[in-house]
Formats: sequence, structure tokens, C-alpha cells
Amino acid sequence: MSLNLNLNLNLNTLNTASIEDFVALLDGVYEHSPWIARRAAAARPFHSVTALKQALIQVLREASEAEQLGLIRAHPELAGKAMLARSLTAESTGEQSRAGLSDCSPEEFARIQQLNTDYNARFGWPFILAVRGPRGQGLSRAEIIATFARRLAQPADVERAECLRQIHRIAEIRLNDKFGVEPRLGNQVWDWAHELARHSEPGFLEAGQLTVTYLTEAHRAVAAQLQSWMIECGFDEVSIDAVGNVVGVYHGMKADAPRLLTGSHYDTVRNAGAHDGRLGVLLPMACVRELHAAGRRLPFAIEVVAFSEEEGQRYPATFLGSSALTGQFDPAWLELQDGEGITMRAAMQAAGLPGTMEAITALARDPSSYLGFVEVHIEQGPVLHGQDLALGVVTSINGSRRYLGEVIGQAAHAGTTPMGQRRDAAAAVAELLLFVERCAAANAGTVGTVGQLQVPAGSINVIPGRCQFSLDLRAPSDAARDALDAEVREALIRICERRGLSWTLQPTLAAHAAPSDPSWQARWERAVAATGCQVFHLPSGAGHDAMKLHERMPQAMLFVRGQNEGISHNPLESTNNDDIELAAQAFTHLLDHLAAEGHTP
Repeated sequence: MSLNLNLNLNLNTLNTASIEDFVALLDGVYEHSPWIARRAAAARPFHSVTALKQALIQVLREASEAEQLGLIRAHPELAGKAMLARSLTAESTGEQSRAGLSDCSPEEFARIQQLNTDYNARFGWPFILAVRGPRGQGLSRAEIIATFARRLAQPADVERAECLRQIHRIAEIRLNDKFGVEPRLGNQVWDWAHELARHSEPGFLEAGQLTVTYLTEAHRAVAAQLQSWMIECGFDEVSIDAVGNVVGVYHGMKADAPRLLTGSHYDTVRNAGAHDGRLGVLLPMACVRELHAAGRRLPFAIEVVAFSEEEGQRYPATFLGSSALTGQFDPAWLELQDGEGITMRAAMQAAGLPGTMEAITALARDPSSYLGFVEVHIEQGPVLHGQDLALGVVTSINGSRRYLGEVIGQAAHAGTTPMGQRRDAAAAVAELLLFVERCAAANAGTVGTVGQLQVPAGSINVIPGRCQFSLDLRAPSDAARDALDAEVREALIRICERRGLSWTLQPTLAAHAAPSDPSWQARWERAVAATGCQVFHLPSGAGHDAMKLHERMPQAMLFVRGQNEGISHNPLESTNNDDIELAAQAFTHLLDHLAAEGHTP
């Protein structure tokens, strides 16, 4: 059988080809490593390009360490001798050229060569980076050099795993090229997110950092842009409400149709990433745009809310936007002051909002008018990244308890006080910290953190007489949270009694867990499966607007993989256009399934 490998590839050709032709058709996807395609052939037939990608990834996950290292070493150095000698594969040549690596300045070339030398000396394999980047258009040389330098400092096992992930990303883009796949909605959402990221607050903007806190000028600019885009997308009603939420409604088939509520927040932490919160606003906007372009109405309306505040950065209160919708906006919040002494009420009025409880109270939604609430969000953690999976179905948003504590002992001379006669407050807190680590690790989904440690008036030659600390305890259920809480407090008592110390523990937060509604979680599961992705479950360790809506209506969340070890609340926060595309497909499938059920699920 002879195949024209220049023709556009399609799944039927791939599924019916001999193993040798299958391998030949996928030549160049993984650098000089035909064994990956050969093993993946056994998983045929593939019903989607996504399923093919997952099969190839699974082959590599199951490969030996020697095989994985062989694949890594089969890749050329960036801007290395092979590029200069023009001996790269056609795929690598195009990718490095697109990133401008063939046009380096002498200084850039020298820097990359030094990084290559240092990297090979440290790890023994070439640095691998998908230079076409998360949008597929190519990283800049400055971005490549910065990433190179950052990853050079990583532990070897972490860096080897990252190289494999970068290889998968390279393969994904090459497969898209072979199949003529364009992640159109993923590109749109990505572009919107990075367009919004141009709005930032003074001081941060000049430093190239993203910061958008409640009702600042940058915050109002983002709201105005979202409002404009919603109108362009075809929403029937678009408004900014009394707390600054941007609300878009796409009508259903009938005027009295129930609504599906969705959305997330558009404010950010200081020096943030571009996707936290905003992904969950922009993605359903893109899906509504598709419905409008097709002239399609559903048995239910879709209400997308860009919540104005979730992060608690400007005022010491969180979930302002979603609390207004659940009727839980605290009147006392209006008198809170920011760092410049501006009350929330004054900030609202300066932004053209009423700043009255009457207007805010009117925003509360009637749960009987809604089918439920769904939220799409970047994971903000490393789980999906580590599993090489684009999407994850959230089982529960963790409940939490937080404390500020202090252990009190006796300060004394570090040189003259025998070890058996010390009342060391810091040592007790260190023991507690390790207990929290062990105890939380013993239960799946449970986490515990001592994030703050201070020894007031501490000195290098003085035994600590006091040690202040924080506790953050989280679990997927209230029962698991409370069990962890009880164990940690009991441990604190035992440790202090044994060491002859006293202690205080002040609660600062108690949040209930928000388990996903089983029927809505099942809808996400069906939607993810329909994309060709593996259905994977995980809890959310971070809080989300969904946990507020949970108190009024059924909710469930979908997570999208984050890049760079899943880091979030950080400029390195990222996802890619293909993962966003899959999330958009899943959201569309959810709408279709819901429409097929009728409007009374």
C-alpha cells in the first residue's frame, strides 16, 4: 500500500492504514522516534484527533526512563549547531525559524549558547521548549531566553518531566498542522484574555505586571471592554449592575425560559496571570457568539456574569460580586476602607454605581428561575499538568478553616540553657508544622499549611520565647475538614503540654465545602467524554464564586489545565489554545446535552 503523505491527513486514513503506513503518516510528530507511533497504533480506531493525542501521550507515559531520555536527546539544541548546519528536521527548522532563532543578535546568540552549555552540563540532555508557544504563533526570543534561564534552576526530575510535556506540546501543534486543525475558539478566548491584560493599575502597568482591583480605573476599563464584547457576541441584554458585575443574557426559545447561570470573576490579585477567573467569563461568551452566529436558541436562557470582585485585594472582603447575587452582601462592607482611606461606598459612587443597599439587595437571584450554575476555571494547581490532561471535572470545592496562633514559652540565653531545660516556642511550632504536613498528607484531597512564622524580637543567640504562626486547613468535605482541624488542635495541646508552653489560637475564617451537584457533575463528565478527553476527577483546593452560588442553587465546575506546573496568582500562569478549545467544546456539549434533556433537568 502506497500513501501520498502530502495529502491532508484524516482519521479514516490513519485508522485503516497498515502499521508501517501508520508510522509513516505520523513521521515527524515525535523527533526521530517512530516507536511511539508504532505502539500507539494498537489503540486504534481513533474517533478524534484528541483521542490520538492522548494515545501517543500514554505510550510515552508508559515508556521506560531510558526511552524517555532517548526521545529528549533526539531533539536538537535551540539555535544550536544543527540549525547553523541546516541539518534540522523540516518541522524543527520551521519552528525555530518562526520563533526568530535564525535571526538572533550576536548577544542573544551568545546568551543561548551559554545557556545550552550550562543546561547540558547540569542535566545531560538538550533543553526542550515548544517555541511556537501556548497560542501557536511563536514565542519571542526574550521569552525563550527567560524560560531557559528559569528552568535551568529546576531539579532534574522536575525538568525531565517538563521536557516531556514540552515534547507533547510540540507534537500537538504538529498534529494540528497535519490534520488541518485550528483551535478557533481557543484562539479567540486566548486573544481576549491577553487583550484584557493590557489594562492594569499604575505602578504595575509600567512594570509590565497585571493588577486589577475592585473599581479602580483599570477595573472599570475591563468591565467596559467585557460589556462591549458581550454586545458584539450577540447577547440580548448586557448591563453593569450595582456592584460592578457585567451581566449578559442570551434569551432562550421562550421569554419565560429558565436560565443557566455561568461566569467567574474579572478582578485579579496583584502581579497576576491573565487567565484566573477571566477564562470562565470569556469562554461562555465565545460559545454564545457561536449560538448567535448560527441563529440558534436553546430551551433555556444563558446568563453569563463577570463577577466584579472575588479576590479581596482592595477591601478586606471577598466574593462581593457573587454575594450580591446570593443575597449575602454585608451592609457593613460599604463602610470598609482601602489603603488610601476610600470607603467602598465612595468607590462605588465614583464609578457611577448607586452605593446603596437598596440597589445591591435588588440583585439577588431567585433560584427557582435557574437550572443551576456552572463555572469554567483554570486549575491553579499542578494535578492536571502532572497527568498530561487538558480538562478535569471538579468533585468539590474544599472547605477550610484558618487561624492565627501563638505559642508562648520562655526566652533565655542560647548558650547557657541546657537543651532539656528549654521552653522553646519556635521548636513547638516547628513540631506542629511537621504534624500538619503528615496529618494532611494521610488523607486524599486534604491539605494543611503553616504559611506564616514569626519570632517577635528574635535574636540569633536567644531561645525563642514566643512564636506566631498561621494555619490553613482544607478538605473536600466539612467532615474531613473538621477532622483535620480537631487533630491539629489536639496536637497543639499535646506539644505545648509536653514542652511546658501556653498557646492561643484565633479563628479567622471558616468556609463550608461545596460538593458538586451529582447531576451537574455527571453533565460535565459526559461533556468531557464527548470531546475525546479522559474523564478525570479532582477537588478544588482554591475558593471560587461557585462556592457562593452553591448556597442557592446546584453547581459544578470544570477545570482547565495550567502550564508551568499549574502555577497561578503569578505572571507565569498560563494555559494553551488547544486546552481552551477543548473546554469550549465541553461547554458546547453541556449546552447541547442540556437542551436535549428539555428545560427541567
